[in-house]
Amino acid sequence: MFAGLPELGISNGEDLKETLTNCTEPLKAIDQFQMENGILLPTLQSALPFLDLHGTPRLEFHQSVFDELREKLMERVAIIAEGKDEDRYGKLEELLEKSFPLVKMPSIQPVVMQVLKHLPKVPEKKLKTVMADKELYKVCSVEVKRQIWQDNQALFGDEVSPLLKQYIVEKEAALFSSDLSILHNFFSPSPKTRRQGEVVLKLTQMIGKNVKLYDMVLQFLRTLFLRTRNVHYCTLRAELLMSLHDLDISEICSVDPCHKFTWCLDACIREKFVDGKRARELQGFLDGVKKGQEQVLGDLSMILCDPFACNTLVLSIMRNLQELLSQESLPRDSPDLMLLLRMLSLGQGAWDMIDSQVFKEPRLDLEVVTRFLPAMMSVVVDDHTFTVEQKLPSEEKSSLSYPTTLPDAFNRYLQENRVACEMGLYYVLHIAKLRNKNALQRLLPALVETYNDMAFGDIFLHLLTGHLTLLSDEFGSEEFCSVVFDGFLLTSFSRWSVGLQQLVYIIDRDAPIPIPVSGIESDTLVPVLKTTALARCPSSV
Repeated sequence: MFAGLPELGISNGEDLKETLTNCTEPLKAIDQFQMENGILLPTLQSALPFLDLHGTPRLEFHQSVFDELREKLMERVAIIAEGKDEDRYGKLEELLEKSFPLVKMPSIQPVVMQVLKHLPKVPEKKLKTVMADKELYKVCSVEVKRQIWQDNQALFGDEVSPLLKQYIVEKEAALFSSDLSILHNFFSPSPKTRRQGEVVLKLTQMIGKNVKLYDMVLQFLRTLFLRTRNVHYCTLRAELLMSLHDLDISEICSVDPCHKFTWCLDACIREKFVDGKRARELQGFLDGVKKGQEQVLGDLSMILCDPFACNTLVLSIMRNLQELLSQESLPRDSPDLMLLLRMLSLGQGAWDMIDSQVFKEPRLDLEVVTRFLPAMMSVVVDDHTFTVEQKLPSEEKSSLSYPTTLPDAFNRYLQENRVACEMGLYYVLHIAKLRNKNALQRLLPALVETYNDMAFGDIFLHLLTGHLTLLSDEFGSEEFCSVVFDGFLLTSFSRWSVGLQQLVYIIDRDAPIPIPVSGIESDTLVPVLKTTALARCPSSV
């Protein structure tokens, strides 16, 4: 408790014990000890007896004076640090030398920690002492810890790792949430709102203005993304940069080559659309990557791999295709569409680029533009034609029935091309949002076989399930249920989890019962799905 006092020439409890052991007159020895170690203020000595008369213990008096002086000293330390005196840090270092021996004394420790906090460069010996003592390390400020972390990547990793795990858990919890509808889903929160999350704020505080720590966090995110292929790490990479941007941390933002690109893309994500002006800005950043700096493409691809960025890009592509249809133009004639596809392709290839360390933009398969997109647009035309046909007077109607098959090019590219598959999945979501049962029944069976089983990914199934809430009345139809369950969802329980759990919730909440699905009794479908859901993901159902 009194460690360090002898080093400063101040008597401690052991000195008093020794004095009382060896003296012949204890009362005089105590008076002498109090005189030598009390407050050295002559006028105080005559006042102390008055406190005795009022029954105020000397300990209580000295403790109150000590607490007041400590607060004043800590305030003075902050004033010196914030001042403009050229020698201010020299004064703090001198105070640190005098006070550091008492760092383990609880009553003095706050003063020492205050001095350490305001020193931009704490002497290495002192840092090592703090780092070696768990209790000191625990109570020191984040400003001091930053100086420790920047030279101890393993220790910093131990601090950051729980936060990264928490971030992934929170993202997965949002995907598995039963509070799901067309108006409230995974992509509903704005970028600004997402950056107010606990993990992002803590990481931002831990990094401060330290570029070295920022680079460490980015390396952790790249490593975890490579190890797990979890795209939520890409989201965190973008959110962290924009959180530092919000705080105007120019020391980091000015040296991150992705800053302006991410800032522009963040504005697009907020609007859920990439307009022409911002598209040209984004293109300028991509085209501006100089020879010898190609490694920045790895970070740009991670930022574009962020599901929120991907969602914005594909929604913009869908909107662009609708405009092309209304203008009777071809996809290859739209520069904006080609740029959106270029960015989508770069984002989809993030893992391969970082894994191979070959920092080169992946070439977009031109047949995606010349074959797949026309095939998808022909599906749109088929649907529009049938809709118009149904609105004609009965005498003008033809015997046209709704198409049940899809163009071969559409099916083939869903299975073979990552970019085409992403667009195909979002077209299905677009159809579901329009409550177009016929088109949905035509498209869903094609999703059983998609590139890398993308149709059974958590994010797509989360969105699809939310969109299916618009069609809850249709679950009373045997034909519709057969397509949704037998034709798609029940084809592969082993490949999906989000849709299974959320679908159980929707059936319980919205769908009219009984639900006719072939092979399962109508009154046992929900129990069967619940049992399977519990077997797959018992913690989330």
